[in-house]
Amino acid sequence: MLRFETAGESHGECLVATLTGLPAGIPVSLDAINRELWRRQQGYGRGGRMKIETDQVEIVAGVRHSKTIGSPIGIIIRNKDWKNWTEALPVEDIDGAEDKRKPVTRPRPGHADLSGSLKYNFHDARYILERASARETAARVAVGALAKAFLEQFEIRILSHIIGVGEVRFTRQAGWDELVALSEKTEVLLACVDPEVEKQMKEVVDQAYRTGDTVGGVFEVIAHNVPPGLGSHITWDSRLDGRLAQAIVSMQAVKGAEVGFAAEGAASFGSRVQDTIHYNREERRFTRGANRAGGLEGGMTNGQDVLVRGFLKPISTLRRPLESVDIATREPALAAYERSDVCVVPAAGVIGEAMVAIVLAQAFLEKFGGDSLDETRRNFDGYLEQVKNF
Repeated sequence: MLRFETAGESHGECLVATLTGLPAGIPVSLDAINRELWRRQQGYGRGGRMKIETDQVEIVAGVRHSKTIGSPIGIIIRNKDWKNWTEALPVEDIDGAEDKRKPVTRPRPGHADLSGSLKYNFHDARYILERASARETAARVAVGALAKAFLEQFEIRILSHIIGVGEVRFTRQAGWDELVALSEKTEVLLACVDPEVEKQMKEVVDQAYRTGDTVGGVFEVIAHNVPPGLGSHITWDSRLDGRLAQAIVSMQAVKGAEVGFAAEGAASFGSRVQDTIHYNREERRFTRGANRAGGLEGGMTNGQDVLVRGFLKPISTLRRPLESVDIATREPALAAYERSDVCVVPAAGVIGEAMVAIVLAQAFLEKFGGDSLDETRRNFDGYLEQVKNF
């Protein structure tokens, strides 16, 4: 089974990730992983932390001579900001350390601060926010880049774009070529394929800047060239749409997920929603009249592009703080302010790509997995022949 874990705090020494279950023989490029980390840091509305960090991955286990060797992969991403926190967050307690702490006693509405403090019995939310921070997602993106490298061996690619910032919406379906061009840009504004809509999105972010507010939005992740049959209908937890939704909603500040055109379908009739089935005799394959299902039916991929959206709330740290209560005094107080962003929707799209890649790689290996890339490829090719001859 493909599985991963991350560790590390926002202002700690580094982020750490382990990935277990990738077959041996997968080509790995550090430049490609670092490119994904760079994409995560881009976008109009990012805060001061992005001016400090220039994320670079270090692989310390599981990859040799630029290929996976089948053993667990160990990843490190060092935090440059750690030099400013060495005395505030030491591993071992030292004399005088109490005076160097940077406590957070005024929890932010919408953040993990208060819930985590109550759960772990901390009267300082610092330990909660350090781990709850979306800084953790840099490690997820690195893991996702490895999952992408695996899937690309089977010509499966995963990209994202932004379809909403605040009330502004991009309403048509983006073409795959548009997404590829967007992913290759060297400057990222708000990662929308339509420049005019992106301009309107920027105006929303500017308004949030001016008023000390934050703004959320919607990102769309598309997985291209996915074969039919990943996932299963037989148990609730093997349904791939449920696994994808959980992966997306596990992201910090994401409050909802949509597979295909779920909201639109819920407001329509079945005759207008279901994707009609056709057969191409020359290519010997089934086709669909549309892709409103988002490439998933009955918890399984159906051969069309997998389409998943994430709905991102405005982040919780506002320069114009909301009402809160001081944990220490129980008196009314304004929420704490940590250096933060105004809009992170483009970054969320890249993180969403990583999470979709990880879930699809898991499902792919469950169906076709072998100990080596060659063995997995043989299993996959045999299945494609079965589908062709169905």
